[in-house]
Amino acid sequence: MDSGNLAWSIAATALVLFMTPGVAFFYGGLVKAKSVVSMMMMSFGALGLVSVLWILYGFNMSAIPEGGIPFLAGNPFADFALGSADNDTLVGATYGATFAIITVALISGAIADRAKFGAWMIFAGIWATLVYFPVAAWVWGGGWIMQLGSSLGLDVSVIDYAGGTAVHINAGAAALALALVLGKRVGFAKGIQKPHNVPLTLLGASILWFGWFGFNAGAEGTFNLLGTEDQSAGLIIVNTLGATAAAILGWLVVEKIKDGKATSVGAASGAVAGLVAITPSCAALTPGWALVLGVITGAVCAVAIELKFKLGFDDSLDVVGIHMIGGLIGTIYLGFFATGTGLFVGGDGAQLLVQTIAAFGVLIYSFVVAYVVGFAIEKTIGFRIKSEDELAGVDTVVHGEEGYVLAD
Repeated sequence: MDSGNLAWSIAATALVLFMTPGVAFFYGGLVKAKSVVSMMMMSFGALGLVSVLWILYGFNMSAIPEGGIPFLAGNPFADFALGSADNDTLVGATYGATFAIITVALISGAIADRAKFGAWMIFAGIWATLVYFPVAAWVWGGGWIMQLGSSLGLDVSVIDYAGGTAVHINAGAAALALALVLGKRVGFAKGIQKPHNVPLTLLGASILWFGWFGFNAGAEGTFNLLGTEDQSAGLIIVNTLGATAAAILGWLVVEKIKDGKATSVGAASGAVAGLVAITPSCAALTPGWALVLGVITGAVCAVAIELKFKLGFDDSLDVVGIHMIGGLIGTIYLGFFATGTGLFVGGDGAQLLVQTIAAFGVLIYSFVVAYVVGFAIEKTIGFRIKSEDELAGVDTVVHGEEGYVLAD
């Protein structure tokens, strides 16, 4: 790695790491004032735990050696704690760690206001080990998703540049499983839970958008995924900007039609939905098709977040409606519009086939494992706090702190 790539790789790593505090702010503003510390601690807890696990064995698991089994993962202790890795490998490993961290942190939004911190940390460690680390190997490390096209005798490969399957569908499916395991909040109903700090949510969304340029464009310099000249970096950053901006507009139009008002929380949520959708496709769409993707995703996700009220599951902060649905849209959209291989832009149905198989393969695997692990935790040490503690406030009961202390 030359000095320019090295400098950008370190900067991109810092940008993506900063996204996890961004998630903490985004989620923290959306919950009750009595839950803000608990909500933010779930992100910071993931940051601490997953970093350690990634260094110990997660990075080793994220690549399958040649001749390995494509449905498994790499040997966890092949190079214990990256003990003999070279400089470029260490930088790449650190960059990869930031993806693992934020994927786990995203799940926490589904169980806001009602989860025990210790139980969450146990779940986070087990889920990262059994789901994220192997799925990263499947998508980017030589596993079955990376080999899917050739395995089916097709001339295309699954496109997931920065994590539509491995990050967003993965986290969203796990979020749905945990929402079902923990059940509904006390008094769950449409409109009963209001964000306690809208500016905090907008700050979090802004940090996420800022960091996402490292998330999408960072892989270009860090791993030379599209060639040593980083020739697609410009396309990646313009698509990251355009799809996100278009998704804000799509969300706000639907919100105005549906509810009569375009809200700032809606704008922030639309931005995140657009970022989710462009993640897998940022290097494989023309800017025009990226704008269309953003509008569609913002509009669809604005409707999808209502599904929890119709179907009866309490996904507190709409992780399913934004990340799972947005990830599915962004991943499958490539089957239609990926440059040169999409069904409507010069290809046949092959790209759509592999994108769909990869998306639903990860969704089903993540959901099943998350449900089993979450259920086991709930039935043993308990995952959910008591109803009276939920009403009193998670922050004081679980952490002995308050987010806001007004002193004379």
